[in-house]
Order: sequence, then C-alpha cells, then structure tokens
Amino acid sequence: MPDSFEGNLQVNVTEEGYLRPIENATVTIADTGNPEVIVDELRTDSSGQTPRFPLAAPDPQYSLEPDQLQQPYSEYNCLVQAPGYESKMVSAMQILAGTNSLQPIRLRPLTPGQAPGSTVIPTHTLYGYYPAKIPEAEVKPMAESGEIVLSRIVIPEYIVVHDGVPSDPTANNYYVRYKDYIKNVASSEIYATWPESTIYANLLVIMSFTMNRVYTEFYRGKGYDFTITSSTAYDQKWMPNRNIYENIDYLVDTIFNNFLSRPGIRQPILTGYCDGNRVSCEGLSQWGSKALGDSGYSAIDIIHYYYGSDMYINEAETISGVPSSWPGYTLTIGSSGLKVEQVQEHLNRIARNYPAIPKITVDGVYGPATAEAVKAFQKIFDLPQSGVVDFPTWYAISDIYVGVSRIAEPGAY
Repeated sequence: MPDSFEGNLQVNVTEEGYLRPIENATVTIADTGNPEVIVDELRTDSSGQTPRFPLAAPDPQYSLEPDQLQQPYSEYNCLVQAPGYESKMVSAMQILAGTNSLQPIRLRPLTPGQAPGSTVIPTHTLYGYYPAKIPEAEVKPMAESGEIVLSRIVIPEYIVVHDGVPSDPTANNYYVRYKDYIKNVASSEIYATWPESTIYANLLVIMSFTMNRVYTEFYRGKGYDFTITSSTAYDQKWMPNRNIYENIDYLVDTIFNNFLSRPGIRQPILTGYCDGNRVSCEGLSQWGSKALGDSGYSAIDIIHYYYGSDMYINEAETISGVPSSWPGYTLTIGSSGLKVEQVQEHLNRIARNYPAIPKITVDGVYGPATAEAVKAFQKIFDLPQSGVVDFPTWYAISDIYVGVSRIAEPGAY
C-alpha cells in the first residue's frame, strides 16, 4: 500500500452510559495486519478527544469503481486505556484516503473480574459478501393483524438494534441514538469518497427505510423486542463500535428529520436498495447512484431515477427527546429572546462536562461571547465553526444537553 495516500482519524473517548469525556486516556494505534507495530500513541484532551492525525490508506480510486479486487480502505486497531476504566480495543477501523474519520470509544468504569471490551469491525458491505435483501413491499398494509401503527411520524431518540437475524435469540440488542444509527449504517453501506449528492440520496433511502420500521413497529408487531436488525437479508448493516466519516456525520446532522413519501401514503416508504453490482434489486443501486452523482445528478434526481417522479422528500415535525423544537431560523449575533436564552442555558450545562466551552451569561442576547461558546461547541462536536446556531447546531446542542443532564437509558450504546 503506497504511503502517498492518507486519511485522518480522531478518537473521541467518553464514559459508557454517560456523556462524560475522559481526559488523559491513552490511545494506541496499530496496523491490523501487523498489530505488534505501534503506528501512533496519543492522549485525549479535556473534551475526551485526540488531535486529528493521518494514517496511510490505499489509492482512493479503489473506492470509486465497482469490481475492484483491492480493498479500498486500510485497517487499524485502536486500544484505549484510562485510569479507573476498563480498557477497550476496537479492531479493523476502516480508513479511506482523503476522508476524516471519527472513532467513538465508550469506556466502562473498572469492575473487578470484568473482561476488557473488544470489538472487531466487520468488512464493509461493498467489499465483503453479505446476504441479499429479501424483497418486501414498500408500503406495509395498515390492517395487518397485530401491527401497531403510530398516530404520527416522530423521529425517535433511540432505536433498538438486534445484531443478527430476527429469529436469533442469542444476538445482542443495542439501544442506539437514531442519528448515530443512520451515520453508522451509511458508513457501513456506502463510501464517504462518493459525490455528496449520492451520499445524500443514499441517506434519504436509509432514513426512510428505518422510519418505516419505526412507524409501523414492524418487529414489535411480530412479538420481538427490537426496532430493526443488523442483517442485510432483512434490514441494513449496522456495526457495533465502528468508525464513521465526518462528511457523513455532518450531512446526517443536517437532514436527519427527512424521509421519503408518496402522495396519499402516510407511512415513510420502505425504500429497497442494493449494491447494484453483485446484487440487483427493485430500488436504488448504490453503485448506480454513485455513477449518477458523478454525472451531476442531484439527490432528488437520483431518487426519482430509481423510485419514480412521485417520490418526494418529507419532514418529520416532531423529534423525540428534544427539549424544544428548532425555531425555524438561524440564531446569530443580534438575535434575542427565549430561544437564545435556551441555547445559553444548554451550553452552560454542557460546559460542566466539556470545560473547553466557555461559560456565558444567560441574558437572551446573542452577543460575541455566545458566538464564541457556540464555536467551541461546534469544534468539539465536528460541526462547521460558524459561531451561529443553524439547524444541525441547534439539534446537536439539544442532543448533547439531554445526554449530559440525565442518566442514559439502561443498556444504551
């Protein structure tokens, strides 16, 4: 693998079950193929983060064309150790050339006799071999016996992911924040090197599929205690503890309340899709959508190409777990009122866990001090450092505020 290509990695370390950053954790990086050789060793700062650092990766062309025999990403192991916590190893992190990658690590407080945590990230779905999706109708009959249908479309705070096929009782269930689930699936199903319009179209398909499972309570209506599975034969590939890519991370933050609809149909559409190279299907071809993005197609053009011109982007008005909804406009210097006051209160509470965020006066006036606190928040949570509270920043502040101000759900991932 030539050394002329690189991708960047940042590791973010927090305490499991709480949104509490762990300072001064030791992060050791090794090549998965040669784990005895240390590539880098770093320490986390007061926000639980390492600096962003480069790692060698294969030629990015390998991720841009189907039928490549070469693996398009390099693989690294990440060992994290901190006093008072169990160590954790994540093996086979996937680093793509020209991308920024984020690796979340959650450490458990030290418990005598408890084995250190360890995860191996499976092969990416476009490179490995996974079962093809079992075809399903894109709209679920509403009169199905035993099916519980929600009265409105709500973006959930958490979904429960069954890490296996539905009938496997030994597979673990994970409580996963909705946005984190979408970011994980997208990072597992497509390449972050693809055109933004292609990534956007694929995110819409992934989110709509997920929201159909949520809205129809598909698995719960069949007697299961989870929302969705990680099996590609039944649902979408989700990988515990995998790294995600910064461009996917930000795009999800920007559009996470979107899904796909057809006129006269209430439920989000169960959007079928496949790689379009080794497997064909009714619905979106992932590799085909990449070619369309290369040709200048917009995200909605790609959606219409595969699903027809009557498919449109819809938006959920309700987001579970958020203290107050988006005001509908960007907050910036000169703004004032209750929404500004709420942002100031939330930032001050978040700053108790993340001291790199300066404390500010709660006065309902968006001045330079508030803008600087917003910039510090945006830097920590991988948002453009604009100093204004736009849609993705508003909901990121709300998410983090909820995380730091209450105990996490039991078993939350």
